[in-house]
Amino acid sequence: MAESRSELDVLVQRVVKDISNALKRNPNIDEIGVIPCPEGRYNRSPIVVLENKLGVESWCLKFLLPYVHNKLLLYRQQKHWLDKEALVEITSTLLLLNPDFTTAWNVRKELIQRGVLTAEMDLYLGKLALTKFPKSPETWIHRRWVLQQILRGPSDVDCDGKKQPGEAEQADLKRSQKFNYHLAPMLHKELNVCSDAACRYPSNYNAWSHRIWILQHMAKGNVKVFQDELSTMRQWVLMHVTDHSGFHYRQFLLKELIEDFSQPPAPSIYCSPQQQSMPRSRFLSSINPLANGKQLEINTVDQDERELELFELFHQEIELCSDLIRSFPGHETLWSHRDPIIHSSLPTYLESGCGDSSFNREAQTPSPQAPKAFPGQPGDVVTPACPRGLLPVGHA
Repeated sequence: MAESRSELDVLVQRVVKDISNALKRNPNIDEIGVIPCPEGRYNRSPIVVLENKLGVESWCLKFLLPYVHNKLLLYRQQKHWLDKEALVEITSTLLLLNPDFTTAWNVRKELIQRGVLTAEMDLYLGKLALTKFPKSPETWIHRRWVLQQILRGPSDVDCDGKKQPGEAEQADLKRSQKFNYHLAPMLHKELNVCSDAACRYPSNYNAWSHRIWILQHMAKGNVKVFQDELSTMRQWVLMHVTDHSGFHYRQFLLKELIEDFSQPPAPSIYCSPQQQSMPRSRFLSSINPLANGKQLEINTVDQDERELELFELFHQEIELCSDLIRSFPGHETLWSHRDPIIHSSLPTYLESGCGDSSFNREAQTPSPQAPKAFPGQPGDVVTPACPRGLLPVGHA
């Protein structure tokens, strides 16, 4: 019995080593999976690599998972010693097969802090795990922790914890340049990881929440990134009309753009405290052209362009939602998305007095031939009697 157990341990150790070697020899592996195979028919490794895909034959999982799980727990309880290389291999194998094992992620956090692992290695491991388990909450949580370590960067302090005089500014400049150089590619990679997970699992709340976190921490205030995301997501929602999480992400993008366009004007000696707290559109309509005999220098042309851009943003979103409702009647997701767009964002903007008055009037006037609240139910008939791109507010 002891001999059989020893042979099994040797077999499992070889499988763990094979997985580690496969990841080292093939850095372009982009997906993992389990190959249905009730029993090992050939005297060969159960690890298969083909066209940048890594597969594990299912017959070995009943031996492999308990082995790596027990090894890590014994190490954590200080009952069994593992060197750094073995610890990396054990945690990698365990997380690829069971990424919701929090203890393994915590061990890898310690390895990163000790310099045994790099942050990029853990981002890559998490990306592979998400191809098999796209909704794994522990994987997304650990991914955010790793990104925070990258964004924080090393701190320039001396032995006493104080910044070195004279060198601090130069170090900050170098770190800022390095950060800006790597930020754009990192942002692009993270958005791709989120898109892949969202396609693999419908209404993947964890993936969309991570995508929101990415923009909040890596692209805050970058209007171009938010506008590009809104444009990119348009095609995605056309193909996923029932995905609540995807439409909620669009609402987040619109909210961020609205807040940016509605920032108060820069403080001026001619602005009262009340005017400084106003949205720009109201501020421009409330100012006195002359103050203390001097002309206020305000670029109203630039502000008008921003307001027109915001108006077009609203109009395109309402048009998109209306077209989808006509094409896919009865989907609650579309009506749930349309409701906050019209009832919250658009009225707030139109109160500033901007935009087409006919657009405002049509958006607030119910149509006598409007559909019920949720078309598609038995007996419902969808007969939208309104201009293209607009549906009456009273029927959300």
